[in-house]
Amino acid sequence: MDSSTMSQTLDSTTAATINAALEGTEAKRNAITARNVDVYYGEKQALNKINLDIPEREVTALIGPSGCGKSTFLRCLNRMNDVIESCRVEGEILFDGEDIYNTDLDPVLLRARVGMVFQKPNPFPKSIYENVAYGPKLHGIAENKAELDEIVEKSLRRASIWNEVKDRLDTPGTGLSGGQQQRLCIARAIAINPEVILMDEPCSALDPIATAKIEELIDELRERYTIAIVTHSMQQAARVSQKTAFFHLGELVEVGDTDQVFTNPVDGRTQGYITGRFG
Repeated sequence: MDSSTMSQTLDSTTAATINAALEGTEAKRNAITARNVDVYYGEKQALNKINLDIPEREVTALIGPSGCGKSTFLRCLNRMNDVIESCRVEGEILFDGEDIYNTDLDPVLLRARVGMVFQKPNPFPKSIYENVAYGPKLHGIAENKAELDEIVEKSLRRASIWNEVKDRLDTPGTGLSGGQQQRLCIARAIAINPEVILMDEPCSALDPIATAKIEELIDELRERYTIAIVTHSMQQAARVSQKTAFFHLGELVEVGDTDQVFTNPVDGRTQGYITGRFG
């Protein structure tokens, strides 16, 4: 083999190696992209120039001390802040490439695609069945009773509560335990087949056993859904998330892979919060 042929062979081999490496490290697609997001409550600024990507089919944990803006940011992602008269949101939040604050976008349809689970379980004062069926009925997802039954069962199974309630679907959802109510609310959220699920401290009102079940469920759900979770528990963030964002005094201080943020934070404020020096 002459030198030119050998050089071409090496070049092609090197190129193939690089391409294979690039394919193995393909960037994760972002479900939501926030750029320069400012939030005001009247004259008071609650968030300052937030830039954050939320990767598709991963769990992103938002951590930080009380009042730092993490829940405010979470509520921006499905325009729940719209219901607060004094709230004003500036900047750009893209979901599937579209600015969700575009005046032509219907917030009701947005919330069907970006569901939310709140801090305290809030089942409707209806039966377990009707709690889950409500959304599909409202959005016309099911064409008949058989399809609705299938959606209800599938949603309850995905929320890991079907076996506990299948024989009492006609009983009130408010009669369930706190942990069961929260899983019912998760089933209600996924019944309309969202792409993103937002969770605002979903375990703060639950006991350790119920919390463990919710955390197991979150890990299962990320195979199908993008999840953003606000949590005060750093142990919970470390257990359930792949990406962590640390908020402090309305600013996004640091964001990165969860392992990196917890073991080798870049910013001293992150280190201080994680080690308990403040917060």
